Amino acid sequence: MGQPNGPSQRQLRVGELIRHELAQVFSRSNIHDPVIERTSLTVLEVKPSPDLKIATAYVRPLMGGKESELLEALNRHRRHIRGLLAPKLKLKFTPEVRFVIDTVLDEAGRIDAILRDPSVARDFAKDSGDEDAGTAS
Repeated sequence: MGQPNGPSQRQLRVGELIRHELAQVFSRSNIHDPVIERTSLTVLEVKPSPDLKIATAYVRPLMGGKESELLEALNRHRRHIRGLLAPKLKLKFTPEVRFVIDTVLDEAGRIDAILRDPSVARDFAKDSGDEDAGTAS
């Protein structure tokens, strides 16, 4: 049937549960890998697939840089992380977790920089001036 209106309530609930448990796993340092141990990271969102068999976790290191190294380490320990999640989630099946570096903040910064560009600001001023001229008559 598909997802015409976005994720179901169950997907949202499971995604938030997985996000919370992943944050706990990372804060307790249950993964013995030097890259993960020395990197403070945040789990911004987890999007489970409609069948809840795959969960995509959007992560970001708190300090910039070394995203590819972190992603490689997380994927190397994916099975161990899944094993740590299983008893906490209390689901019939524990989803396979796939890690992705979240780029939303980078994209927001890029858009903000574009909007602050003097030529773009001038265009906005010109457009709002045209609207004012149209409403004044």
